[in-house]
Amino acid sequence: MIRHSNLQKQVLSLYKQFLRAGKDKPGFLPQIQHVFRKNAKIPRTDIMHIEYLLRQGRRQLDQLKDVNTKQLGAFVKTPIEAEKAS
Repeated sequence: MIRHSNLQKQVLSLYKQFLRAGKDKPGFLPQIQHVFRKNAKIPRTDIMHIEYLLRQGRRQLDQLKDVNTKQLGAFVKTPIEAEKAS
C-alpha cells in the first residue's frame, strides 16, 4: 500500500472536493482535471510552490461552491504577451 505524505493527502483531498463541487456545473470537470494534471508535473521537492497552489485552490473551491458561480474564468497569456515577457 502506498503511503502518501501529508501534502499529497491535502492535494488529493482538494481534487476530490473540486470534482464533487464541479459535477453539478456543466463544463467545469474538464477544466478542473486539466489544471490538476498540468500541475502534477511539479516536482515533489518544490514544496513552496505546491503549498501556494493549495492555498489558491482552496480559494477557488470556495468560489466554485458559491451558488451564484456560473462560469470558470482563467487568465491566459497570448503568444504576443508571452514573447514580450521573455
